[in-house]
Amino acid sequence: MQVPVIDIAPYVRGGSAELRDRAARDFDRAARTVGFMQIVGHGIPRAVIEGFADALDGFFGLPLEMKGRYRTPPDVNRGYAPPKSESLSLSLGVTAANRMNDFFEAFNIGTAVSDYPGLDLPATDYAENVWPQRVPDFQRAVQTYFAEAGRVARALTTLFADALDLPAGFFDRFTDHSLDVLRMNNYALPPGTVDLDGDLTGMGEHTDYGIVTVLWADQAPGLQVLAADGRWHDVQPAPGALLVNLGDLMARWTNEEWLSTLHRVKPPIVNGTIQRRRSAAFFHDGNIDAVIETLPSCLGAGNKYAPVTVAEHIRAKLAGSRAGQANTNATREAARLARAR
Repeated sequence: MQVPVIDIAPYVRGGSAELRDRAARDFDRAARTVGFMQIVGHGIPRAVIEGFADALDGFFGLPLEMKGRYRTPPDVNRGYAPPKSESLSLSLGVTAANRMNDFFEAFNIGTAVSDYPGLDLPATDYAENVWPQRVPDFQRAVQTYFAEAGRVARALTTLFADALDLPAGFFDRFTDHSLDVLRMNNYALPPGTVDLDGDLTGMGEHTDYGIVTVLWADQAPGLQVLAADGRWHDVQPAPGALLVNLGDLMARWTNEEWLSTLHRVKPPIVNGTIQRRRSAAFFHDGNIDAVIETLPSCLGAGNKYAPVTVAEHIRAKLAGSRAGQANTNATREAARLARAR
């Protein structure tokens, strides 16, 4: 399986209609066949990424007890999540052991009620962020990267409209108060903190929930994507590239003409030693009150999905992964996983 490399510079810095059309068609081809792609020309300065990576190291290097002070309830998708407190496969209603067993730890931030003072938004979904004070410059570095990743995500939705032959600005009314979350992940834990009680799961099999995910990751093993051949394939980012994949809401909009690809993370173990692996996923999920229904141009012979609000979909997914309540509304994704080899 090949993960295509796509230059989105014409949508970031401005480019001719010909260059934009080429990028849109390349993305459309990848969205229909792989659902994962590498993007270059994203325009995020190297210094921003390096400062962000240093901030991740600073926080995840704190003692577990100190990180635990920033833990929030399962229904609040902010703050710290310790190892084995989540199970991503439950977002599909699927798990082998029916327990929270994912190996990673994470720290989440996102858009908050205070970012949209003129709107009456639900405080649980748009929760205020918590910021660790023991890591100098953490908040500034993370907010700077969050803004850059959001800019890239919005450039991509502009590209999506062109690729799907939709009117310019089509996605704007679905994303003008988008529920955006940045999830910072760490897979390399100190020796002795992981109980190897069976098959160790870095991050369980899942699809992403929203519109599009922009992923920064170390060039380290672990990420695997389920391809059309029913097999899991290793994926690592090229130097300077970001990984992009589509979420469930884009699959619903396009009636699965664009793919929300199943993926997982295996523990980054090389020659018996746990390797450092960090990643940060920016989830561009759309307005909580937006109704997602199949585009008329994608209905074809029939409609695979009923309309759903972003709130209904995201809450069911998070109740699985974070609160252990198996999602019963992901039967199509679960069936694909059952066929994997």
